[in-house]
Amino acid sequence: MSASGGTKAIVAALAANLAIAVAKFVAFLFSGSSSMLAESVHSLADSGNQGLLLVGGKKAQREATPQHPFGYGRERYIYAFLVSIVLFSVGGMFAIYEGYEKIHDPHEIEAWYWPVGVLVFAIIAESFSFRTAIKESNQVRGSLSWKEFVRRAKAPELPVVLLEDLGALVGLILALVGVSLALATGNGVWDGIGTLCIGVLLIVIAIVLAAETKSLLLGEAAGVDEVKKIEDAVVDGTTVTRLIHMRTLHLGPEELLVAAKIAVRHDDTAGDVANAINAAEERIRAAVPIARVIYLEPDVYSEAAAANGSDPKKSPGGAGH
Repeated sequence: MSASGGTKAIVAALAANLAIAVAKFVAFLFSGSSSMLAESVHSLADSGNQGLLLVGGKKAQREATPQHPFGYGRERYIYAFLVSIVLFSVGGMFAIYEGYEKIHDPHEIEAWYWPVGVLVFAIIAESFSFRTAIKESNQVRGSLSWKEFVRRAKAPELPVVLLEDLGALVGLILALVGVSLALATGNGVWDGIGTLCIGVLLIVIAIVLAAETKSLLLGEAAGVDEVKKIEDAVVDGTTVTRLIHMRTLHLGPEELLVAAKIAVRHDDTAGDVANAINAAEERIRAAVPIARVIYLEPDVYSEAAAANGSDPKKSPGGAGH
């Protein structure tokens, strides 16, 4: 994912959520609707989340230091994980608490036109934000389904904004249904039920986001397409005769570490081997530009060496994600 595409989606979502949060809170003050209060907190939490994503993107651009020689690319993963925590605690748990209170102490909604009007406005505004996120995601999604895109994306911003916007739209519809039923029946319990549903929805989305960003924080390998390109680029059949084994690791969304053991001819000189390694590195970077950190170890191929190096369980930490 391009950083500019992610930033555009984040800014669009931030602008929409700030405006919606203010409108929802005003509607709550005039109507007393718990759904509107839950939704205003939800939009405020989403605004904070988009701010976190922007901060993470900025911090990730810092230059590498002796203490952090591989740079700060994973800052984007850390801040995306914080988003899931904020969404769970501030958005989801607050909505569940507010819904519980409203069900146990229901009261009629006053000035019904405020919550209904604001919800309609919010649905329209959130739809534009969601449309921007979809448009930016389609530029990098390729042939992946939406589920596969969320699971496989190495850059966390677009999946986070997509799920947040989707949750916001569904939450707005739930709030509108809850408010409408409360108005139609004169029973404020429906408003509380709608609020509870919003809370459950936000917690589910937060858990999905936490699971995906946790995997990125642990360290994920390159995608299948990138691995295939690297494998094809390493071997030239002359100086590098075989790829014995290889490990890849995302140091950040747009920075990849490649470590591989390559087979060279047993009678090659040290100069030949050095030239072979340099040429292989150039081919890898040409094939996969984000492969910025490359370590190649020359060896003479043997079946035993290949067997010992091909099993990820033999690496520290066991099998990878």
